[in-house]
Amino acid sequence: VERKDGVIRGHKDTTVVDLPGIYSLSPYTSEEIVTRDFILKHHPDGIINIVDAMNIERNLYLSMQLIELGVPMIIALNMMDEMRSNGGTVKIDQLSEELGVPVVPISAAKNEGIDELINRAMRTAERRQLPKRQDFCSGAVHRTIHSIAHLIEDHAERAGLPMRFAATKLVEGDGPVEEMLQLSDNEKDMIQHSITEMEQELGTDKKAALADMRYNFIDKLC
Repeated sequence: VERKDGVIRGHKDTTVVDLPGIYSLSPYTSEEIVTRDFILKHHPDGIINIVDAMNIERNLYLSMQLIELGVPMIIALNMMDEMRSNGGTVKIDQLSEELGVPVVPISAAKNEGIDELINRAMRTAERRQLPKRQDFCSGAVHRTIHSIAHLIEDHAERAGLPMRFAATKLVEGDGPVEEMLQLSDNEKDMIQHSITEMEQELGTDKKAALADMRYNFIDKLC
């Protein structure tokens, strides 16, 4: 549950921080809290998001949340050797285009693709290459997130939080983010009203609505 720091060979002025493995940015486990707090408070130059090619659906859920942070990011699609041996394949360029971030296929166990990953990660961080898209929602979820985002814009800026990420977390009922935003009672009531309208329109609760939105996108992508 700890972070580990190191340097990349040949890039001594670069610090790499290895964070605990997580499946979401919810603040419920110690691993999630350590990883989330580091990204939000230390503002890294870039994220190397390691995705298991054998379990893309589950891993991409976190990827979508990381993209909402608006931090330069590159996806390392790991275990490609196992996928190939099982007769699988991935359209890397199309995956990158749909997600809006660079994707590099690697096999960490066999040291395949690591040099390319490092070079792309360095370029992405140095150029401050932000994800090309952050919006994966539609319909009632889309309207709710965007209405809340406009309402909290000033609060998010003061708290140092990406506006869209903060809005999505408020829909999820994320207590720590709500505390960081220091909202008035009137603003909280307006946000709750928007969420309640969304739940009534969709016939489901807020967390399920967001999960459905993400998994629907992932299903189509895969």
